[in-house]
Amino acid sequence: MTLDKLRPVAERVLNPFVAAADRVGLTPDGVSVIAFGFAVAAAAAYTAAGTAVVGVGPDPALYLLGALFVLGNGWMDLLDGALARRQGTDSKAGDLLDHVLDRYADIVVVAGLAAGAESYLLGLLAVTGVLMTSYLGTQAQAVGLDRVYGGLVGRADRLAVIGIVTAIAAGYPEPLWTLSLVEWLLVFLAVVGHLTALQRFYHSMRALS
Repeated sequence: MTLDKLRPVAERVLNPFVAAADRVGLTPDGVSVIAFGFAVAAAAAYTAAGTAVVGVGPDPALYLLGALFVLGNGWMDLLDGALARRQGTDSKAGDLLDHVLDRYADIVVVAGLAAGAESYLLGLLAVTGVLMTSYLGTQAQAVGLDRVYGGLVGRADRLAVIGIVTAIAAGYPEPLWTLSLVEWLLVFLAVVGHLTALQRFYHSMRALS
């Protein structure tokens, strides 16, 4: 289960948007910053969703808004690399900036989910799983292997799941077996994040042995 394998297909679909971004003078680094801005906006929406109606409960509409911002982050994350290749400006510096902003984006989105749900322990477990997944993907490259995108859940899968579940939470705010949908989402991110990290570690160790 990894949408990252569909990147080549997605980038072909992106061609008209890449051409438009190029025409208006956007740079890949600029697109990376815009993508991070979407993540910050999603985090703000998720945080506010849990506290918007004091004494009553969450504002479901804000979960839907957060889901749209997460979609924007994922879309822009695809766009920056494709734009760099079109402009012939892909570089190690741009790749570094993209990865740093992606990691900060992951942190702020999960932190926003945890703050809105007031489930900070689940948030800690989720964000460490997310970060370890990404770390193992790039650490494989650091020791001479190809960058690892595989495993149970890659970044594209994660963004899709976050967007879908929070959109559903907008229409179903009731707890499910004592936890809200957003808290179950944090549980999912924690469990599959660490499992995916271990999968990538195992794959890398086998390749090195």
